[in-house]
Amino acid sequence: MGAMTARMWNRADTAAVLTEPTADDDKYSRGVVGMRTGSAAFPGAAVLGVEAAWRTGVGMVRYLGPGPAADHVLARRPETVTADGRVQAWVIGSGTDAAHRSASERAALVGILSADVPVVVDAGALDLAVDAPAPVVATPHGREHARLRALLGLDPDVDDAAGTAGALGGVVVRKGATTVVAAPGIDPVEVTAPTSWLATAGTGDVLAGTVGAVLAGVVGHGASPGDLGALQRAAASAVWLHGHAAALAVAAHGGGPIVALDVAEHLPHAVAAALAG
Repeated sequence: MGAMTARMWNRADTAAVLTEPTADDDKYSRGVVGMRTGSAAFPGAAVLGVEAAWRTGVGMVRYLGPGPAADHVLARRPETVTADGRVQAWVIGSGTDAAHRSASERAALVGILSADVPVVVDAGALDLAVDAPAPVVATPHGREHARLRALLGLDPDVDDAAGTAGALGGVVVRKGATTVVAAPGIDPVEVTAPTSWLATAGTGDVLAGTVGAVLAGVVGHGASPGDLGALQRAAASAVWLHGHAAALAVAAHGGGPIVALDVAEHLPHAVAAALAG
């Protein structure tokens, strides 16, 4: 990483990024997040990400994934809009597999990645993040990070999120027990998960929805979509909220195991805790 030194992201940092709605806000100014996630094989990923985006406090979630997944999303969250329209951030890839992606689906994702709205790129869409014109926030776990580095022509055995971000030209959220959030030319920040119970299926889908929601909020309140520093701060804040929500969920379950939906359901409490300072 050379001269770059990571610092720990905290509650106060997160509070500085979040905004509480005022009497002047409406659903559009609070942020609209678009989600093209989930698949016939993994419809639950769509449900988890949409739930997380709503619970983080956006004004609207547009879900534009496959019909069977949309049915599950609407059954869980009837507030969700399934019509296309303007968004301030996208989330793509959660619960999808590039090996089973249709030509039409690829075209739709490439279209999203060719606009000027920030895109959270997760899981099955990470291969499309390379060379994407849109501002990108990639959210790989360890194995995905190695594959992404290989696609960028970097050594896949070196776990250097800052180097990956530089080559990608976007923000990298390298997920782990300590998550590193890196952006080109900016010191990375780190967020250590407050509980290891977070290592359970679906929490990555929840995180992607949380990142998308915070991004949509900051863009809705005037941040430039191409300001990678603002996107890095938004992503780090989302990681903090996700971890704090998990800790609150664990406490609510007597210190025992949690499931991903528990994390999503505790996001409002995490947002309130951050804003309470």
